[in-house]
Amino acid sequence: MIQAFGLTSNPRKAHPPAVNDVSFEAHAGRVTALLGAPRAGKTTALRLMLELQRGRGITHFRGRPLHRIAHPSREVGVLLGDVPGHPARSVRGHLRMLCAAAGVPARRADEVLEVVGLVSLREERLGTLSRGMDRRLGLACALLPDPHTLVLDAPVDGLSAREARWLHGMLRAHATQGGTVLFTTAEPKEAARNADRVVTLEQGRLVADQEAVEFARTRLRPRVAVRTPHAARLAALLTKEARTDRRSVEIVREEGNRLSVYGSTTADIGDIAFRHGVLVHQLADEVGDMGPGAGTRPLDGEQPVDGWNVPGGPKPAHKTPAGGQGQSQGSPEGVRLRPGRGLSVLRRQRAAHESPLVTEGPGDPEAPLPVGTPSAAPSGDLPGTPPAEGAPTPADGHPLESDGHTPGGGPEPTGPTPGAETPAPSSAQTPDAAPTSPGPTTGPAAPATGRVPVARPGAGPSRRGTGSLTPGSLSLLPPLISVRPAPSPLRPLRYELRRAVGIGTGFFTCGVVLVVSAVTAVLLARIGHTPQARLFAAWPREVPLPPAALGAGLLGALAFGDEFRHPALAADRGSVPRRLGLLTAKLLVSGATALMLAFLTVGCDAEVLYVVYGRELAEVPADWLSLSASWFGLVVGCAWAGVLAAGVFRSTTAGLAAVLAVPVVVVPVVQKMVGGPAVRTAAGFPLRMREIFLLQWPFGGERYAAVVARVLVQPVGGALALSLTALLCAYLLTTLRSRVR
Repeated sequence: MIQAFGLTSNPRKAHPPAVNDVSFEAHAGRVTALLGAPRAGKTTALRLMLELQRGRGITHFRGRPLHRIAHPSREVGVLLGDVPGHPARSVRGHLRMLCAAAGVPARRADEVLEVVGLVSLREERLGTLSRGMDRRLGLACALLPDPHTLVLDAPVDGLSAREARWLHGMLRAHATQGGTVLFTTAEPKEAARNADRVVTLEQGRLVADQEAVEFARTRLRPRVAVRTPHAARLAALLTKEARTDRRSVEIVREEGNRLSVYGSTTADIGDIAFRHGVLVHQLADEVGDMGPGAGTRPLDGEQPVDGWNVPGGPKPAHKTPAGGQGQSQGSPEGVRLRPGRGLSVLRRQRAAHESPLVTEGPGDPEAPLPVGTPSAAPSGDLPGTPPAEGAPTPADGHPLESDGHTPGGGPEPTGPTPGAETPAPSSAQTPDAAPTSPGPTTGPAAPATGRVPVARPGAGPSRRGTGSLTPGSLSLLPPLISVRPAPSPLRPLRYELRRAVGIGTGFFTCGVVLVVSAVTAVLLARIGHTPQARLFAAWPREVPLPPAALGAGLLGALAFGDEFRHPALAADRGSVPRRLGLLTAKLLVSGATALMLAFLTVGCDAEVLYVVYGRELAEVPADWLSLSASWFGLVVGCAWAGVLAAGVFRSTTAGLAAVLAVPVVVVPVVQKMVGGPAVRTAAGFPLRMREIFLLQWPFGGERYAAVVARVLVQPVGGALALSLTALLCAYLLTTLRSRVR
């Protein structure tokens, strides 16, 4: 259950807040639609609920705000915009990485891929997915930790009608199992058709909070769209006929030669136009949008008037341009089934609805459904589904219209109505579909909603409840939130490892560094006048950093900067969270990568020098221990500087710039500050430390302590230590600031 209280965004300069004092509830076991025109504040309201944007108000998810939930991704599944993943990462690799972040088994990725129908595309790259497949992957990311609540921002925006029906069927299945579903939309018909409750926003304010049936009755009205070059004459004729027959007919003149007629039928209007010789270009049934808040508050000074819409009278509907809110029955979404071919059309449409990845071939339309196709479609979602026993049917005996509306009335509600039982269809009406139960399905067979429920291995009964929502029952109370154990320290480490190896950027960078370093070492040896230590590191005196240090800094900057660009953890909180565990994992992985890169660079350079010039230039220096410590410390320090700078500034470029700033800016400053005396003070450092602590250094520890002290007092070592300290303090400051906020 979602409870939003007083959501208000911070105003920007002289502009009013995008969301102003919005409060509503979304109950468990039901689908709630947040309706509003573009820029009405829907996305801002969701971001305020998910604590991704600053503002006032609070939102409770089953009785707790999001920042007090141990694992937010296991409570709330989020889909905001496109799938925020690296374009070069595979679909399966992206989900397995999120499995590590959420703490669920890696096999869960394959399970949700099967649920959303992306098994055949699991090795495809994210950058090659179409809009429909991207929406499916986003839903898979949201369902990955098996959350109780789904929050989706315009989930069917840009999708085809078939893909939209499939996605809404998945949302209905989640609500049927007891979960909470909240999605935003700008289409009133979509909200009335697929939601149980509709919350309407207008200019950032709440204007209506209604049941879907009441919303459809007050805001959506059936009308007849007429397009004729003699609009004024036909309107006068319709008004005259209505007054003669004492019928209530409302006519609205739209843009151009278009009329919207309320309270009449296409047959009556066509008969009047034919008798009076009026040319008609279009005559179709539509469902008109009455505008935000229609029917929820009285209009002052307006009295109902029959006939033509006169000045000062009521406004039956907002003007809708051609191709606007109204859906014509001549469109692909409004095909009426002819008598005698309902079963064949039903089977073909069901196959297309449940298996959108399989195109319909020229085979027998009466052939059985393919293996793996669920035996029934979501209730009210399948076009042409025969009505249940006792359901209202038009007088001509035809089934209901495929868009969920009766020919002369409001939309047929598709979701469950509290306190009402849905009669099961008889076998005579649906001979190819078995009766289904509204409760959750626990067996291997697919439920009537078309979704195969996937349970986590080892999990107990579903924590969503039974989904029965009757007034006064205990199921309306939010279920108890179980106390989960503390997160494992290996969880962010597994996530970081899969993030690093999931794309080829790191491997490509390491390969380029090795090649450039080997070529540079050969050129420096040929030119001469380069010390052997710098020769192994391929570090010219004119360059501030060697190739290995630059490569390590780039890999460190990518660890955070590229993640802010493609936030892989968006399924958890919508952006990359500033967690100390995640930072520790990134420092460990980047440090280990830097050590490996430093070792391989020195080894490759030494081997290349030995092959080209012989043993003379490949001899190991006498002070190899201190040189190795300095080399490894330099490379690891550059990698960590890239990680911390990218985490603070949220940019890969800023992370790499911070790495280059260490030798260019910080080293001269440190060199002027400490100078030579600092090197002399490090000579007797181990002896003085032993005298203070009265301890004997075990295993030759004095030697290693002297090496570390000598590295730190060097200008480069001191500059790196100073930079890392400053960046770490800045990261901790921003982390604490975000938590306090």
